[in-house]
Amino acid sequence: MTGQILKELKNHAPFTLLGAITGIAIMVLFQNIPHKISLNIFYILHPAHVVLSALVTTSMYELHKCGGLKGECNIWVLLVIGYVGSIGIATMSDSLIPYLGEVMLNMPNRGLHIGFIEKWWLVNPLAILGIAIAYFRPSTKFPHAGHVLLSTWASIFHIIMAVGDTLNWLSYIAVFIFLFIAVLIPCCVSDIVFPLLFVGKPKETTNT
Repeated sequence: MTGQILKELKNHAPFTLLGAITGIAIMVLFQNIPHKISLNIFYILHPAHVVLSALVTTSMYELHKCGGLKGECNIWVLLVIGYVGSIGIATMSDSLIPYLGEVMLNMPNRGLHIGFIEKWWLVNPLAILGIAIAYFRPSTKFPHAGHVLLSTWASIFHIIMAVGDTLNWLSYIAVFIFLFIAVLIPCCVSDIVFPLLFVGKPKETTNT
């Protein structure tokens, strides 16, 4: 499992690097937008991230545990794995790690925005939607790429909300590092490591 985790992190690092670069570009362009607009954008990107995260996490479990045959999987197990894997790790990626960066950089408007609590009526149902889609049509290819980009952009708008004055270049470097970590490790854990922990002896998977 450790070797598989390291392999997945290595394979996803280049795409995550590209995503982090787009995040810094977004920050340069939008860092001075009003806090309310940043918050609204965050609450578009973060719920969309949760949907794709739930889809990929649930699909990964279903394809490896049940061979893509929904009748072979316990719906309640799928629900728990999909919900915890998406809500828990998306919160870490989009909110907790960016907030840690905001605190360490002493950003003046820092705040912790926990989607499944603040916007429980939006984020939680969308997690269920992602799980339902995976139950009927599991897929892990395109959704993971979209998941990484949405996570990057949600994280950067969480940070943009905290920015006061214009950042110096050292702060941009620090934000880039936090952004890279916030996306690479949680997304790979959510999409790959977490669901596979519950697989045991997998069935032969179908093509997706």
